[in-house]
Amino acid sequence: MRIGFISTRFHGTDGVSLEASKWGKVLEHDLGHECFWFGGKLDTPKDKSFLCDEAFFGHESVVSLQEKLFNPSIALTDQIKNQINEMEFYLGDCLEKFTDQFSLDVIVPQNVLAIPMHVPMGLAVTNLSKKGIPTIAHHHDFFWERDRFLKGCAGEYLEKAFPPPITESFEHVVINSGAKRSLKDRLGIESTVIPNVFDFENPPIKSDGYGDDFKKEMGISSDEIIVLQPTRIVPRKGIELSISLCSKIQKKLDKKICLVVSHLYGDEGSQYYEDLVKLALENSLKVVWAGERVGESRGLNHAGEKIYNLWDIYPMADFVTYPSLYEGFGNALLETFYFSKPVLVNRYQVYKDDIEPYGFKVVSIDGEITENTVKDTIKLLSNDSLVEEWTTHNYSICEEYFSHKLLRSTLEKLVSRSLE
Repeated sequence: MRIGFISTRFHGTDGVSLEASKWGKVLEHDLGHECFWFGGKLDTPKDKSFLCDEAFFGHESVVSLQEKLFNPSIALTDQIKNQINEMEFYLGDCLEKFTDQFSLDVIVPQNVLAIPMHVPMGLAVTNLSKKGIPTIAHHHDFFWERDRFLKGCAGEYLEKAFPPPITESFEHVVINSGAKRSLKDRLGIESTVIPNVFDFENPPIKSDGYGDDFKKEMGISSDEIIVLQPTRIVPRKGIELSISLCSKIQKKLDKKICLVVSHLYGDEGSQYYEDLVKLALENSLKVVWAGERVGESRGLNHAGEKIYNLWDIYPMADFVTYPSLYEGFGNALLETFYFSKPVLVNRYQVYKDDIEPYGFKVVSIDGEITENTVKDTIKLLSNDSLVEEWTTHNYSICEEYFSHKLLRSTLEKLVSRSLE
């Protein structure tokens, strides 16, 4: 079967790109299909890719249009409608060329029919599906989950395509049980839950030594306890809770703690980062803001300094913090289990619904760092056999319920069903 993945981008380490890559790997290597890629920004194999610059949500013309559509003070004018129609037609033409060029049997829209980062793109993909090509639409987050998409003049377009109310030769896939319920309640659409997964059948390979100098490069001494926060610097990641935990442990243990935050701040701006820097200083906590030195791939940055990837950093972490206030699922949490690291988790809703019931051993909190939180973390930091017990237990759960094995069996059924 020839399967075409469609999104605004398949590039970098955003959640959609990461999960799409896993789907592609399983469909090709395990199930024997061939995968092709359409987007506005791609780091996929060139001979299997169709690049359309205007498909990227960051394209200048798209940004301008989106600003009008989701501005509460702007009405839907004929001019805006014409802009949408023109872009929808152009993208539709590109999608037709993509399906023809690679003789596709099935398409897999990745989040492009769920979150309206690019309204004309969603409309164009919907039109393609309506022509009868079997479709497996992977929805990561819906527009009604984001306040900014509930304002403006795009309502009629959101009803048409985000997601489209199509069920014939069309499979809807969501990443958590809450999304399944909301899709059914709002639109009467049934869907299949496929959680984020990781390749737990193949444990991490032994370090090749590339990251051995990370501590030295970042000014971390050998006697410091390393706590890793493997996320971007955005408010919903709850990094202030990590700072609180580390500063309290430091006082209790009388040992130096170094909190390593792996990524940069996002497009939400730098204010949150500045607040965190101030908070860390007030608590006399050393924080390494490593975003300039940790990237998607190894290499050198603009200053000629060595760039590490996140997998170089995990092995040296003594503990991982994941105090998110909200997550669509929790890719970094699975990654922590994959690297067999003890972890603190703030019990965000999807964790409570879809992850916690499996019985993972973690230090869990409900939005605050308590004395028990500190005690439980210190216990793990000073007891290697307890860490081994917890992490082995967690890995075995993931191997059963969050591995490529689950993805293989579910995708096989979905592909067959979409062709019926």
